[in-house]
Amino acid sequence: MMHVKKKQKSFLENTLEIIGLLLLVFLIRTFGFGLYQVPSGSMETTLLVGERFFADKFSYLFREPKHGDVISFNEPPVSFNYSDNKLVNLFQRYVWGPSNWTKRVVGMPGDEVRGAIEDGAPVVYLNGKKLDEPYLNKYPLIHLWSEDPTQLIAYAQAEQQRLVMSGVDPSRAQKIVAMELARKELPPRSYDPSASYEDQPFYRINPELVHKNAEGMPELLWPGTPQYSQYGQERIAQKRNYWDGSDEFYVKLADDEYWVMGDNRLGSKDCRAFGPIKRNSIHGKIVLRIWSLDSDYSWWIVDLMMHPIDFWTRMRWSRFFQWVK
Repeated sequence: MMHVKKKQKSFLENTLEIIGLLLLVFLIRTFGFGLYQVPSGSMETTLLVGERFFADKFSYLFREPKHGDVISFNEPPVSFNYSDNKLVNLFQRYVWGPSNWTKRVVGMPGDEVRGAIEDGAPVVYLNGKKLDEPYLNKYPLIHLWSEDPTQLIAYAQAEQQRLVMSGVDPSRAQKIVAMELARKELPPRSYDPSASYEDQPFYRINPELVHKNAEGMPELLWPGTPQYSQYGQERIAQKRNYWDGSDEFYVKLADDEYWVMGDNRLGSKDCRAFGPIKRNSIHGKIVLRIWSLDSDYSWWIVDLMMHPIDFWTRMRWSRFFQWVK
């Protein structure tokens, strides 16, 4: 029987195949779908830190984002400052550019969005109608230290005394130490007061790191706590665009502008702080939670290698494979 020897591919052919495969993957990831990790608690409890999500990019090639969509967009204000050079612009958008943020669409082009405080609670009006927002975080936020608070407080007292002894004004020394202590705080996390520290549904909480008041109770920031504006009342009343990071704002959106906000209003930096985002900064709709891990690591494999046993205990198994609403 005659055997036909298979022709070996040349180096050039292999190289072209690899380039073609990489190009195909690039096009799919750029225009088809994306995989994202939640880096902050701004969308709690809809999204939790450490969760991985599937995003639909394809649909937004043919339709505009809608009210209520949970979207991924480029970190502002970087998204407003792309290069005018077409090649550089393409590289910034699809290869290496700003990090991704995730928020919910509250206002679309042409909408009038107003934030107000009524009966001591923040509310949002869309085109004159008060919004019903069932997705907002209903749990208080608990404040945590990154290190043993006893040691931190002892250090702060010693450092303040040292500054005063060196000639620094006592009030200034107190502010300096307070700023240093603030850097030792972890981002606040959603907390269920009805559950023990060991049985928290969202994050594992070390009780030794909890901020406590004079009575020894955890310091909590409750949902619906209003953030008042100091200077915007006149402009808001006159319907002039205004935002300052508070719950009192007004904006009339232009043809290419969107107003997005986090579901965790007390822990979200969103359009209330940086204003509307542009349509060209939006690149995907978050549609599916793939998995959920209580971790701050950007790469799960690093977490697994460093904590091979504890890694599995921090899996939130009940939050795997869920549609995002």
